[in-house]
Amino acid sequence: MKLVLFDLDNTLLAGDSDYEWGQFLIAKGAVDGAHYEARNRAFYEDYKAGRLDIHAFLAFALRPLADHPRADLVAWRAEYLETRIKPMITRAARDLVNRHLDAADLVAVITATNRFVTEPIAREFGIPHLIATDPEEIDGRFTGRVAGTPCFREGKVVRLAHFLETRGTRLEDLETSWFYSDSHNDLPLLEKVRHPVAVDPDPTLAAHARDRGWPVISLREGHPAPH
Repeated sequence: MKLVLFDLDNTLLAGDSDYEWGQFLIAKGAVDGAHYEARNRAFYEDYKAGRLDIHAFLAFALRPLADHPRADLVAWRAEYLETRIKPMITRAARDLVNRHLDAADLVAVITATNRFVTEPIAREFGIPHLIATDPEEIDGRFTGRVAGTPCFREGKVVRLAHFLETRGTRLEDLETSWFYSDSHNDLPLLEKVRHPVAVDPDPTLAAHARDRGWPVISLREGHPAPH
């Protein structure tokens, strides 16, 4: 079996879906603008710096899901996909995904951003599987809490192992495995796959990729991806 994994934010997307969802909610007046924007930006800077407290961030980011009716959230998400996300999808990203969909057995997005926000984005790419942070739901309503292990840093390794277990296999038993990511936060999983690829990488990942001889590509400048 051939496995291909894509990080989402700043990898397949030329931007961050989690951060943009927060900015979208501010624009809709669904959250307290000035306070929310300051915290959203601070968490994003912590993420880029590699010091994000994922549980503190999720307590902040999942709260709006609990504060608004599901129908409103779904309507907002559709507008957000059209206005915020589709403009961040490059032709090069779509082409890379399509090449792998044609050639691989199992293709998935694996992302720390929550499933509610990212499900339609994975569908937009035609990617059949999504491994994401799961917001807790009780009786059809979001609670504002996370369910299970956040899909972040080492949590991506844990969540991938469970995903593969349900399909009767393990990462080390696959014929080959690829993971595309922009972030040093994904080094725990990049180190596990047979073909790690740095995509428009942050400086820390770029240096690591250079030291390890990993391919470095851009999906924003149309550079070809390795086969």
